[in-house]
Amino acid sequence: MDFAVILAATVAACFALKAPLKACPVAFYAAAIAVDVVYVYGVFFGLPRAMWSPLFVLVQKCELALALFVVVMFIGCLNRAGRAYRWLKPVRSELSIVAWFLSLGHMAVYLESYLPRLAGGGAVSGNVVGAFILAVLLLVLLIVLGVTSFAFVKRRMRTDTWKRVQKLAYPFFALVYVHLLLMLLPSALHGGIASSAAVAVYSVVFISYAFCRIGRALADRRAAEAAAVAGTPVVGEECEVVA
Repeated sequence: MDFAVILAATVAACFALKAPLKACPVAFYAAAIAVDVVYVYGVFFGLPRAMWSPLFVLVQKCELALALFVVVMFIGCLNRAGRAYRWLKPVRSELSIVAWFLSLGHMAVYLESYLPRLAGGGAVSGNVVGAFILAVLLLVLLIVLGVTSFAFVKRRMRTDTWKRVQKLAYPFFALVYVHLLLMLLPSALHGGIASSAAVAVYSVVFISYAFCRIGRALADRRAAEAAAVAGTPVVGEECEVVA
């Protein structure tokens, strides 16, 4: 249930902080990097419980970055004429880059902790191996999407190439869900209350996104067909996790 609370707070923060985020995104990027540094320090050297507890939930479990990614993805499902879309769309890229920075700390510690176990030849459950392989694939996708998110990189890419790269956001988001299930389902199937609740919350979020995105695609297609009949150009929507 932690994620449901974090997601609700993240949505509220995205609306409230839209203006300063757009005005000075570098400050938010720097804050995300600082959080990563403190988290990595805490992993190896320890931190007071009052500092470590929120970092454990927000960064080690990657729930803050995931909440931001969820917001970014759902922005693409919103009504193009709606107030929410018009308010959040201008900072979609900035939100995704903040999420990207936050997720790198999680990824670095996750990979560092599991590599020795896998390389040591000891008994490792199949779901952990599968989750690790997925994590490596997610890291590759995350790096590609993240690097091409920055404006100076985007400006140097052909528009059609950039859009094709950004479509990797869809498999990235789907694989995040699979990764979560691989980590949580074994405990949930054995009666773990916290794991069962987490699986339920994540499933509602990701399945809802799938339906919303399909609905948005159908609505956009109808709008494009109507515009073609009327001879009016339609601006396509960018699909992005970190774009």
